[in-house]
Amino acid sequence: MTRVEAIDLVKRYGSFVAVDKVTLRAREGELVTILGPSGCGKSTTLRMLAGLIQPDGGRIFFDERDVTSLPPDKRNIGFVFQRVALFPHMNVYKNVAFGLEMRKMPKRVIQERVKEALRLVHMEGYEDRMPSQLSGGQAQRVEIARVLATDPEVLLFDEPLSNIDAKLKDELKYEIRRIQRETRKTLIYVTHDQAEAFAISDRVYVMNNGRIEQEGTPLEIYTNPRTPFIASFIGTTNFIETSLKDYDEKGGIATLEASGLEIRVRHPSILLDRRRRYFISIRPEDIKVINPDDQKSYLNSFKGTVEDAIFIGTTVRLNINVNGLLLKVDTYGAERFNFLDSKGKEVVIGFDSCTILNM
Repeated sequence: MTRVEAIDLVKRYGSFVAVDKVTLRAREGELVTILGPSGCGKSTTLRMLAGLIQPDGGRIFFDERDVTSLPPDKRNIGFVFQRVALFPHMNVYKNVAFGLEMRKMPKRVIQERVKEALRLVHMEGYEDRMPSQLSGGQAQRVEIARVLATDPEVLLFDEPLSNIDAKLKDELKYEIRRIQRETRKTLIYVTHDQAEAFAISDRVYVMNNGRIEQEGTPLEIYTNPRTPFIASFIGTTNFIETSLKDYDEKGGIATLEASGLEIRVRHPSILLDRRRRYFISIRPEDIKVINPDDQKSYLNSFKGTVEDAIFIGTTVRLNINVNGLLLKVDTYGAERFNFLDSKGKEVVIGFDSCTILNM
């Protein structure tokens, strides 16, 4: 297993800075994801780790070895691209064996490695199939097997599921996690899909405009977003601009004001200033439609009117007007069916969890 460390990576294209002093680390045997919107610099960062693009600044280390100036073939990496690139005139066996044959390995070793690689991706018995006879998911599995067969120190995946339908994507992302755990290889994965990143990652680096905005476990990033971008990009949230009314330092509760409402926040993580405005983030799933008698059970409770109820399968999304603030509220389970015809009804909502964002 190999540790990967990138320190202050920079990549410029003319006056445009695509990657701006990015530092990231992947521990031995860890699956780390670089997550961000299109054009944020995540694939450029991955390609610098692979040696496909030379950085204009910064250093890259595999364990203690400085690989910054080494070409890809000297780094012992496995790179899985966004688009499957199997040789159309070769069957599955020959595609997986190709890299090993180029290294002039003994035939017996090649046979053993191809067999093991196909076992890892659950493609035993497909050795004689041609790429044209494979589904998209099967072809991607063979692509991964071809990379695994060469026994790379580090695996790099650049949005490998972006061209696969939703149902198959859901299956393959867990397969990638299983393969990574079974091989115990260090894997750095790039995606724009938050659900994909959260499902498989040990840690996530969220990128925006060429920079890392936040790093942490999926749970840390979701529950404690540091910036408005993180809060909006990771899932759905309610943004409310507020001002500080009071802060109970002993009790650790700040009282913020917005649209005539007083919203209380436990243990604010930043130093509060009465002269500033603050954005708070409240996740739709953290707001409950409650019985009026239960209001005292919540740190915050307000009356509102349902302006819309949207059925989206496992959830019914309510848009609730609270004193001019339109809040998104998600309801689940059998209870959600009670709100399908709730437009225009007055309700009481309650919530405890919300986050003050850094600006």
